[in-house]
Amino acid sequence: MAEHTLSYETVYRLAMQLSRSERARLIAQIAPTLVEESEERPKKSSYGVLADLKLDISSEDIDQVRQEMWRDFPREDIGR
Repeated sequence: MAEHTLSYETVYRLAMQLSRSERARLIAQIAPTLVEESEERPKKSSYGVLADLKLDISSEDIDQVRQEMWRDFPREDIGR
């Protein structure tokens, strides 16, 4: 049996010929298949996403920024 492939436009045009309740039923039947498909794809790790920037941050740099960040803490104008 030959397989016939429908284009998005054809499917959309046919779906728009359905009543609102029939379109809702169609969506309800299709939606679970979309969730299943998205769960099957492996998730990409974000680990190393900035590795190509070749950042060289030393512990001294981190300490300096941390001191600058917390310099005014606790502020006197907060909590009154």
